[in-house]
Amino acid sequence: MYQRDNNVKYFVRGDIDGFFGLFIDNMLQLMLIQTMCVNICGLPPELVNGMILPGAAISILLGNLFYGFQAWSLMKKTGRDDITALPYGINTPSMIAYIFLVMAPVYRQTNDATLTWQVGLFACLLSGIMECGGAFVGDWLRKHTPRAGLLSALAGVAITFISMNFIFQLFASPAIALLPMLIILIAYASRIKLPIGLPAGLIAILVGAGLAWTLKYFGMTEWKPAASAGALALNMPQSSIKPLVTFLSNPLGWQYMSIIFPMGLFNIIGSLQNLESAEAAGDVYPTRSSLLVNGLGSIVASMFGSCFPTTIYIGHPGWKAMGARAGYSILNGIAITAVCFTGGMTLLQQWIPVEAMLGILLWIGIIITAQAFSAVPKAHTMAVAFGLIPAFAAWSLDILIKPCLILGGKTLTDVIEPLKGFGVYLKGIISLSQGFLVTSLLYAAILAFIIDRKLNKAAAWSIAAAVLSATGVIHAYEMVDGNVANVFAPMRDGDGQMRYMVATEFAWVYLATAALLMLLHYTHRKMDKEISLEQSLDRDPGAV
Repeated sequence: MYQRDNNVKYFVRGDIDGFFGLFIDNMLQLMLIQTMCVNICGLPPELVNGMILPGAAISILLGNLFYGFQAWSLMKKTGRDDITALPYGINTPSMIAYIFLVMAPVYRQTNDATLTWQVGLFACLLSGIMECGGAFVGDWLRKHTPRAGLLSALAGVAITFISMNFIFQLFASPAIALLPMLIILIAYASRIKLPIGLPAGLIAILVGAGLAWTLKYFGMTEWKPAASAGALALNMPQSSIKPLVTFLSNPLGWQYMSIIFPMGLFNIIGSLQNLESAEAAGDVYPTRSSLLVNGLGSIVASMFGSCFPTTIYIGHPGWKAMGARAGYSILNGIAITAVCFTGGMTLLQQWIPVEAMLGILLWIGIIITAQAFSAVPKAHTMAVAFGLIPAFAAWSLDILIKPCLILGGKTLTDVIEPLKGFGVYLKGIISLSQGFLVTSLLYAAILAFIIDRKLNKAAAWSIAAAVLSATGVIHAYEMVDGNVANVFAPMRDGDGQMRYMVATEFAWVYLATAALLMLLHYTHRKMDKEISLEQSLDRDPGAV
């Protein structure tokens, strides 16, 4: 029996260390949101500072308050004083995925910043709803989805849209960005603490900022401070429910379900794994309430203007080892809210070069990719590698091919046939890129089950691939004005007729694969029974 203790210490010395670590982590996310929303998604600074950041702060504050009080309650219930609150903040993989794979394409297609923002709100809302649903079905999903599938899908985004994108920018400004990157790698990879326990992320940013301003003073760099994104001002949260509800009937948002669904699924599974990690460290938190608040945080974010889901962070044992308990979570929520509500992010953006933060993003990409291989059975690493391929197709199309064509005044239709002469099969790249996150999950899951000789389960996932192809979630597209447009069924085609099947070539192939797998499953099972019977008779000839 636990002994109740009403003399709980609300703050301890370790909460200060934990606060600085979590605060810097959250600040980096918000700085990246501010920079990328303006530069990549075309959103006006007024919208980012006046709506998105305050909305994100509200979701971070509410979640941190809940998980802090949850830890205090557990302390009182158990009589222990070493309980650490679950770390919580903006979900980095979802942030990157929504910016590059949902919001940026909409802005390039429409040049409409408001529509781009609404698509982001829509994605955040659906992610939150999925996470709330995960509180009730998360364990079932985790049981029936191979880890290789989920981790491979995320690793594909990590190695391409996170690592590859930013390492090129990093090496374009080595005098400013390279040393901060190496500081991050040295500190994080070796797990060696810096003198007097200084946070490596903070030191890397300060070094990068110091180099940038010093080199600028001596005229030795082309780096220029970011233009003012606004002034210090009171930016209180504003409701975005009306534009969000209005957008729900817009088919544009639903076209990105192939991105939103797997990211939401990964968030559910990741949160469950993080709860397991906390339990392994000795802190047992209830699954349902923890996941519900996690999902509600994302829903609240969307209703107050933020496009970015929140999540329970990985790394609970690390905060626990620092001596953080419950107070660090409360302090973090309050500090993040103060910065976002006062426009403080605008000053940080002007003084700190984005290049100084790229090393942290590179580290995130490396860790996520490495985890995909290390956290699965050795035999399943082949499935993880297979699942990475669709992400490279999407990255090549969106980041390399399309911008080059735009600068050259060409469209995709113009170059499909000529590029074949150079060994570039553009149709294949486009087909594989459509719904690539779902395709990554499917391919890795199918191969994982094949490796385990669970051919009936591989067949079930192949049937799922056929259905998703036929409905246009994966592989389906059409060329409109020389560019790729998503195609979904049922929807009306150019002649006003209802479509009921798209990407049919892929659908039939996946169905044929499922049939072959089931045939092999029953044949193999029959052979196994015959071999088992023969072995039994060899051991006991008198057996009937």
